[in-house]
Amino acid sequence: MGKRIGAGKRGRSPGRTAVLLGAGALVTGMLAGCGSSGGLKINVYYAPEDSFQKVVDNCNAAANGKYEIVYNKLQRGADDQRLQMARRLAAGDTAMDVLGLDVTWVSEFAEAGWVEEWKDQNKAAATEGVLQGPLETATYNGKLYAATKNTNVQLLWYDDRITPTPPKTWDEMIAKSKELKAQGKPYSIVFTGAQYEGLVVFYNTLVESMGGHILSDDGKSVVLDDGAVKALALLKQIASSGITDPSLTNSKEDDVRQTFQRGDAAFELNWPFVYASYAKEKPQDVSHFKWAVYPEAQAGTPAKTTIGGYDLGVSSLSQHKPEAFEAALCLRNAENQKFSAINDGVPPTIESVYHNDTPLDPSKPASADNPNMALKYPMRDSIIDAIKDSAVRPLTPAYQNMSTVMSKVLSPPGEIDPQATADKLREQLNDALQSKGVIP
Repeated sequence: MGKRIGAGKRGRSPGRTAVLLGAGALVTGMLAGCGSSGGLKINVYYAPEDSFQKVVDNCNAAANGKYEIVYNKLQRGADDQRLQMARRLAAGDTAMDVLGLDVTWVSEFAEAGWVEEWKDQNKAAATEGVLQGPLETATYNGKLYAATKNTNVQLLWYDDRITPTPPKTWDEMIAKSKELKAQGKPYSIVFTGAQYEGLVVFYNTLVESMGGHILSDDGKSVVLDDGAVKALALLKQIASSGITDPSLTNSKEDDVRQTFQRGDAAFELNWPFVYASYAKEKPQDVSHFKWAVYPEAQAGTPAKTTIGGYDLGVSSLSQHKPEAFEAALCLRNAENQKFSAINDGVPPTIESVYHNDTPLDPSKPASADNPNMALKYPMRDSIIDAIKDSAVRPLTPAYQNMSTVMSKVLSPPGEIDPQATADKLREQLNDALQSKGVIP
């Protein structure tokens, strides 16, 4: 999901009832589901992804006339995507078959009864070879409610001309940043510090890396334990030590990318999409653009980096569930995950795909015009390592409310008072959990 993870601050108003679609809009959606050719249409609602239509075409060819998958492209903003699907499902729209779900939405849609559980052969096919972290995002209350399509995980990016060896811990990185600043060299540590989901992702990584918890394992109560308080202290230290970019509180994913790419930072914490951008815009320097796993918050304990991505759910209102499950499985099978990874920069959830070095056109050798995973993902081993030690965001139907609360309380990070901020978070997150998680 690359930049889509931070596409916008995802919130909703607690306590409101579901907003129904206007009759005209609902009828339009249902007509779209019928199609004009009279054949069976499987409507997929999914975020904009440049090459996804080709994946759809591949699966339509594989279906051999059994049905036709129709790609209904959602809006770019994550809030808008979720809102459209939630409203239509709340209104009982039967024209939706396969739903593209940000990994933070699966619990909510499952709790609301909007997506079907994956069982038996469908479950076996959807889980085969999938890395554990991404698989956890598709699970709620011990049941599988989606099939993983792609994942994402942040890495530490650096320029080996400035820092020949990447720091292993946050303490090392902070010290190195101060040293570079004293030498008049690029020194900033850049990350997503704006008041939105990106800041929540950053904090969740620090919490998990400290061995802490925001919620209980069942997602039903607020914990905010000692590890979470230590993470607040580290976040404040990073933001208030004079080693961040002046634009920290306005920085989202692409802002972070551009700051580093301009040469205004020493360390960048961001998703793998930055590599392709760097290679395209600064090809003469890309050999110096290096990566490593996220720095350790506790020396000797690997960081647990928060993952992103998209999962595919089958609508409980679909009138073609068997075909919808079949279509969803095709859209995220190993070959299509590799195609999407190479063409759209969305990391696979199936581990074997990372090691599949067959180029897109297997009849020709791998090249810049006919890439394989090795060419597009030179950092793939680090991605796999990070995913295997990854963290997920709290699995709760009320996550959207929680995210809004956390991003507000954590901002600006330089003004955090660890214990007082923890108390405030604890109080407001308790209120957020009262939502049932089924409203737009």
